[in-house]
Amino acid sequence: MTTAIRLLLAATLLCGTARAQQGLKDHYKSYFPIGVAITPAHLKDSSLTTFIRTHFNSLTAENAMKMEPIHPEERRYNWAGADAIVQFATANGLKVRGHTLCWHNQAPKWMFYDAAGQLVSKEVLLARLRKHIFDVVGRYKGKIYAWDVVNEAISDAPGEWLRNSLWHQICGEDFIAQAFLYAHEADPEAVLFYNDYNTEDPVKREKVYRLIKKLRDAHVPVQAVGLQAHWSVKNPTRELLETAIKQYASLGVKLQVTELDVSVFTNDKATAPPENWEEQQANQYDMFFQVFRQYRDVITGVTFWNLSDRSSWLDNFPVRGRKNYPLLFDEKLQPKKAYYRVAQ
Repeated sequence: MTTAIRLLLAATLLCGTARAQQGLKDHYKSYFPIGVAITPAHLKDSSLTTFIRTHFNSLTAENAMKMEPIHPEERRYNWAGADAIVQFATANGLKVRGHTLCWHNQAPKWMFYDAAGQLVSKEVLLARLRKHIFDVVGRYKGKIYAWDVVNEAISDAPGEWLRNSLWHQICGEDFIAQAFLYAHEADPEAVLFYNDYNTEDPVKREKVYRLIKKLRDAHVPVQAVGLQAHWSVKNPTRELLETAIKQYASLGVKLQVTELDVSVFTNDKATAPPENWEEQQANQYDMFFQVFRQYRDVITGVTFWNLSDRSSWLDNFPVRGRKNYPLLFDEKLQPKKAYYRVAQ
């Protein structure tokens, strides 16, 4: 064997080894950060922290920063879980997205009621919301670069614009603008998101567009839209996704895919995955990331909702006892067929 051939073989092996050591984030370093939703428990397992550092460069707290977990009583905060995630991210050079400051779900009862059990006034509720936002955003100022300020305020009901939550019942639509104003005051450098699901559905898309346009026309600091992206092997189509991206971007906002997973089920009553689901899922993920790369000028991040198929919020939902396989890594943290289609 000649010296030239030995050098060529060595270079080939070195290149292969380097590629094998690359994570998903490395394949997208020229496009946008690749994030993942985690829990504080993940940080107690060294195999998982290694996995996180390998594949992701942005973190979202799946639950630890939501209002009820972090602020269970009016005069008591539970900072431990959120602090642990932020500290891990800071120590490892990872970005952090804050999720979420104002949501109808996982909001503590005390926020809406007085000591006598009566609904509070608009002024009281907005004052409580302001204090919550100032306390939480202020604690992590300079460490959390983006916040999902208002989550899922749009109604799914036909003919209804905003969700009839307690926020809306007490404050009308004003709570949305005020939440953004409070968050911007608390941290003027943070990128502020409106976050919702089914944002590519034509009917809901028009409602979200209407909300963002109204807020921006009023100079409310909504700077970005979060597409939750709880999708499936059949939906959305490329046409629907591209139309949504272009329509939101026309408002001058940036976009992020904030909660990505691709369910293998399209039937809410099915108990077993469809045949050939791995190929269908790989094709769908491939199409999604083709679109994300195409619109890299407006898409500033993609975050997966959970680490792997080992555990997903879609397990047991909506069918109890049903296992879903919506992510790029299997239950043993090994890359699936979809991973290799995404990590091109």
